[in-house]
Amino acid sequence: MDIVILAVVIAVVVLGALGGLIVGSRRKKQLPPPPPAAPDITAPPAEPHVGDEAETPREEPRRTIEEVDLPDGSAPVVVEEPPAEAPEIEIPEPTAGRLVRLRTRLSRSQNALGKGLLTLLSREHLDEDTWEEIEDTLLTADVGVQPTQELVERLRARVMVLGTRTPDELRTLLREELITLVGRDMDRTVKTEPEDRKPGIVMVVGVNGTGKTTTTGKLARVLVADGQSVVLGAADTFRAAAADQLQTWGERVGAHTVRGPEAGDPASVAFDAVKEGKEMGANVVLIDTAGRLHTKTGLMDELGKVKRVVEKHAPVDEVLLVLDATTGQNGLVQARVFSEVVDITGIVLTKLDGTAKGGIVVAVQRELGVPVKLIGLGEGADDLAPFEPEAFVDALIGE
Repeated sequence: MDIVILAVVIAVVVLGALGGLIVGSRRKKQLPPPPPAAPDITAPPAEPHVGDEAETPREEPRRTIEEVDLPDGSAPVVVEEPPAEAPEIEIPEPTAGRLVRLRTRLSRSQNALGKGLLTLLSREHLDEDTWEEIEDTLLTADVGVQPTQELVERLRARVMVLGTRTPDELRTLLREELITLVGRDMDRTVKTEPEDRKPGIVMVVGVNGTGKTTTTGKLARVLVADGQSVVLGAADTFRAAAADQLQTWGERVGAHTVRGPEAGDPASVAFDAVKEGKEMGANVVLIDTAGRLHTKTGLMDELGKVKRVVEKHAPVDEVLLVLDATTGQNGLVQARVFSEVVDITGIVLTKLDGTAKGGIVVAVQRELGVPVKLIGLGEGADDLAPFEPEAFVDALIGE
């Protein structure tokens, strides 16, 4: 019996121990793990913001509102601007003999024509092949077919009569025939001084890129150098910088410039220029027109309108067509169309120092029946010269 009781007691103790172990394990599973301890991390230095200095800001003394001097508001602060200086007026060099002074510049590009002709004429036997070469040389220089044929025929006749051909005789012969071809007796005076009234009225026309506005400014210098007072009319209202460019040219020689709003009516500007020229008692009014394309019929008609409006004051004394000499025969197409719209009275050939096609002088005169009156020989302000046939031919054939 004791053994039974002892076994029961042992079983109860064993069961109790097992129950405690089971309960303890369940409690351990239900408890959350303790939070980990936060590590001790040193924070990096703060980066500067946009516009801040990289260094640590320092305490600086600051003024209070009472310490700051403020304007009392009794009178506005006026900043005086320095007075605008008037542009210095230049005195252009005299125009007499100007082409002679510029002849060297012209001969640099034109000597090929004269020297080529002299070389061919100096051959011992002038056969048909040689005369064809002479014709080709003249045609290459844009003299034109008809003037070339006339010149060759005269040269052949005089060479046959001459017999011997020394260099001096050939040079004299060629010089005389070229002067005859260019035209010794044409009136090349720019008409700016009508006898019965003031001012003389000159219109300057031409295609874009020929140097028309620059030529107008240079012509003003030529007239001022000859003792005339000038008013400029900036009737090229389509090109943004044209009026400013012309006014700058005028200010350099003391010429007054009349201008209108951009893209305004060019006929109105031309009309006002002549009106102010009358009121000021000026000798000449130069009107710079828009560089319109000769293929645009509407624009060409507008050019005719400018001329008709100006003639409500007085007749236009001179219409100068500006041609780029480097275009050669292509310039003749422009000349024909312009002559149909306005009565061209004279030609201005620009950039003649930059081409070997000096024969365009002859060709354009034959085409329009009007003389070349002025030629441009460079970019300088005084590089526009009255055309002189003898000086021009001397530049062609050299000394």
